Amino acid sequence: MTDEATAYQFKPHERPMMPGSPASPDHPTARRFGYFAIGVLVAITGAMGNALVSANLQNIQGALGLYSDQAAWMSTVYVMTNVSMSLLLVKFRQQFGLVPFVRIFLAAYILLTASHLFVHEYSTSLIVRGASGIAASALSTLGLLYIIQSMPAAHRLKGIVLGIGIPQLATPLARLFSSDLLELGQWRALYIFELGLSLLCLAAVVLLRLPPSERMKAFEKLDFVTFALYAPGVALLCAFLGLGRVLWWTEAPWLGYALCGAIVLIAAALLIEHNRANPLLNTRWMGSGLILRFAFVATAVRVLLSEQTYGAVGLLTALGMNNDQLLSLFVVVSVMTVIGIVTSALTVNPANLGRPIFISVLLIAIGAFIDAHATNLTRPANMYVSQALIAFAAVYFMGPTLLIGILQALAKGPNHIVSFSALFSITQSLGGLAGSALLGSVQIMREKFHSHSIVQSLTLTDPQVAGRLQTLGGAYGGVVSDPTLRSAQGAATLSQQVTREANVLAFNDVFFIIFVLACLTLLWIGARQLRMYITGVNPMAGALAAMAKMRAPQQ
Repeated sequence: MTDEATAYQFKPHERPMMPGSPASPDHPTARRFGYFAIGVLVAITGAMGNALVSANLQNIQGALGLYSDQAAWMSTVYVMTNVSMSLLLVKFRQQFGLVPFVRIFLAAYILLTASHLFVHEYSTSLIVRGASGIAASALSTLGLLYIIQSMPAAHRLKGIVLGIGIPQLATPLARLFSSDLLELGQWRALYIFELGLSLLCLAAVVLLRLPPSERMKAFEKLDFVTFALYAPGVALLCAFLGLGRVLWWTEAPWLGYALCGAIVLIAAALLIEHNRANPLLNTRWMGSGLILRFAFVATAVRVLLSEQTYGAVGLLTALGMNNDQLLSLFVVVSVMTVIGIVTSALTVNPANLGRPIFISVLLIAIGAFIDAHATNLTRPANMYVSQALIAFAAVYFMGPTLLIGILQALAKGPNHIVSFSALFSITQSLGGLAGSALLGSVQIMREKFHSHSIVQSLTLTDPQVAGRLQTLGGAYGGVVSDPTLRSAQGAATLSQQVTREANVLAFNDVFFIIFVLACLTLLWIGARQLRMYITGVNPMAGALAAMAKMRAPQQ
């Protein structure tokens, strides 16, 4: 083991808890502020690239002349690279250190983003998005480590909660100012802004380094075999989830082949890991009841949170609103996100991490139930309360969920951190992708159902329908003199109104389904919490005791 920390003569309690993690010296106050500021910058930058693209996908699609499936690839390829990198990142920093990796990759990413500004090709856009996914995986970890460094030892858990919550600010912030960027320079302005943030991060990381860490030989040859199977398997699964709703699940044969390939490759990777002495993925620990319950809850909540990213935004978009008209709504969402991050950090209790998750699911259920009563007159102001609740819930559950898994992993030993990182990345990234796929598919099917039902009830013998057609056609009397053309135009306008109403009803169905799923999740979590209180057995007690035992010799 190479021990860089010994050269600095750190006190025993300041030494790294595990190889690859920075030491925890007693920093002066000014340096703590510096670490915190850099941590916030790095964390938001890591998430901002994808947030800018997701918030302006329609504009980018139009500017580059893309089909809907091509535009969907731009979001999907980001997840394809992002979800797999956590598998190697922990071991990479254990063997080489995190900061050298980030410096090398950020330099490459900066060059790639800059080149895309001169080469306006769809293929280069996909390459940049894929590189952004890798950068985000590294930057999210780096931002977390910087924020933890800014906290005194007694408040390190609060630092973890802040570090995992702050990147969630990127999505509402991107909605707030991306329209102004588009007005300045269309889609290029988005990439210039992303490039500028990356340059700032590179400068900040060079200016104020993390404390040194203990390093060791971490990689084994079979690690790369596992990654060579696992990464393309997960990528194929992402492609299936990301494109299935757009191309439709049964219409594109390659979707089925992608799913089969994903199952085979991931299963092969897990089979190799299951029989290894020092696995990259500890399948026995990941398959235990506690970790499976953790994965289920984390994935379920991430799927439910698609109510905001897909449901609310999708409804308002279907009603003809764009980012400019959603500005006030995302001001509310941004404010509540900040409040949720701070509240989660101040109230985190390692002995009862299930309570904030229960509260978050309850808030999602309330918000979805409110939104399930939308009409064609619904505007952003009508969704302030519901989306404020969901924005709060989105960050309030994140920190405690991460702590549940990370404490369980550390209690079993540092080698379990790689397994936990992969599992947490899957639950959040694939959970979000699966949520959009599920809700989008339901919305499309229900829209067809409601559209068919409405059209069936429209007959020309109905006086109300005939009157509506006459009124709609009469609106074009000043520009269309032919009565037949006016009647056809009135029928076309009525068809548009039918589609709008069917979309509103379909989104209401989506919101109600989310409400039902949230209630079922709430009952399950509540039953687990009640059982814990009755039996007096706290699943986290063992992890906390093991953690205290691990730290005792160093203090």
